[in-house]
Amino acid sequence: MTRIITLLFVGLVSLNAKDYTSDPNAIKCMEVLAKEYKYSKKSLVNLFSDVKVQQSSLKAYLPRKKKVYTKEQRARLAKLYPKNGKWDRYVKYRVTPKRIEDGVKFIEQYRTIFEEVEKKFKVEKEYVAAIIGIETAYGTNTGSYPVFDTLCTLSFEKNRRNKFFTRELIKFMELAKLQKINPRNVYGSYAGAIGYGQFMPSNYKAYGVDFDGNGVITLMQPADAIASVANYLKKHRWKYGVPVAVEVNYSGTRFNTHKTGYKHTYDRMDLLGISPKDTFNYWDPVRLIKLNRKDKDELWYGSSNFYVITRYNHSSNYAMSVHQLAVGIKAKLNEN
Repeated sequence: MTRIITLLFVGLVSLNAKDYTSDPNAIKCMEVLAKEYKYSKKSLVNLFSDVKVQQSSLKAYLPRKKKVYTKEQRARLAKLYPKNGKWDRYVKYRVTPKRIEDGVKFIEQYRTIFEEVEKKFKVEKEYVAAIIGIETAYGTNTGSYPVFDTLCTLSFEKNRRNKFFTRELIKFMELAKLQKINPRNVYGSYAGAIGYGQFMPSNYKAYGVDFDGNGVITLMQPADAIASVANYLKKHRWKYGVPVAVEVNYSGTRFNTHKTGYKHTYDRMDLLGISPKDTFNYWDPVRLIKLNRKDKDELWYGSSNFYVITRYNHSSNYAMSVHQLAVGIKAKLNEN
C-alpha cells in the first residue's frame, strides 16, 4: 500500500511535466544553444526532458476567440465591468498612498545609487522608482513563475507568440551561461520577465547595466536594476527636465473631438478649446490622453517623455500610472 501511495504521489507531482527533446522546434533551439553557447548535449537533454508546463502562462497567449454570452452573463459582466470607469479600475491598486510612501522609502534606502544614476543617465529618480514600483512593488513581488519552464511552454506549446518566446528562451539561456546560474533557479513573471524592473531576457544585453561593478548584470539587485531602468528610458530618448503630462480643460464631460492615445500627436495651437490646468512649458507636439472615469473623461497632454514611458509598456494607462506615482513620490520627497 505504501508503494502504491508513493507511485501515485510521484505521478501527481510529474503530471504537468513534459519531454520536449523530440519536439522539432525544441531540437532547433537546443542545436543553437549547443553551437553558439557551448551547452553540453547532456545538460540540454536534462533540462528539456523535464519541463513543467505553465498552463496559466500559456492561457494568456492562446488565440483569442470571440465569446458568446447569455443575457444573464452579459448583465453580470456589465455590473462587474461597467462601460465607464476603466481608468478608476486600472489605477485603483497601482497609485495608492502606500505605493507612494514605499517609493519614498525605496529612494531614501538607495539614495546614493539614485543620485548617481540620475547624474549619469539624466533621468529623474522618481520616474525610475515609479516604474519599479508599478512593476514589482519595489522588488517585493518579482514573480513566482520558473522562467525556464515558462519560456519553454511559450516557445513550444502553440500560441500567438511562439517565435518571440523562442528568441527570449535562447537569450535567457545565454544569460544563464554568462552568469553561471542554473536556469531552473530563476523566477519571474508569467511571461518570463525578470527582476525589479521586469526585463525580458533580450533586454539584459540591450539595456542592462552593471552599476555595482561586480562584472555581472543582476537585475534582482537594486543598483543594477535602478541603473538599467534609467538606461532603458535614456536609450528611448528621455529628455531630462521636460514635463511629462498635465491635465487640461475641455468643454463637456466626455471627450470625442479628437483621437486620443500615445500614438496620435497634435500641435497645441490646433487644439482649440483645450488648455492646461497648470503650467506646461512644452511646445512640441502633444498626445491627448483620455482617462475614462465613472462620471467624466479626464483629458491630459502627454509630452515626448510620456511616449518614452509607453516604450516600457505599450499602454497610455500604464504610462499615466507611472507619471502619477512619480508625481506623488516627488511631492513627498520634497516634504521631507
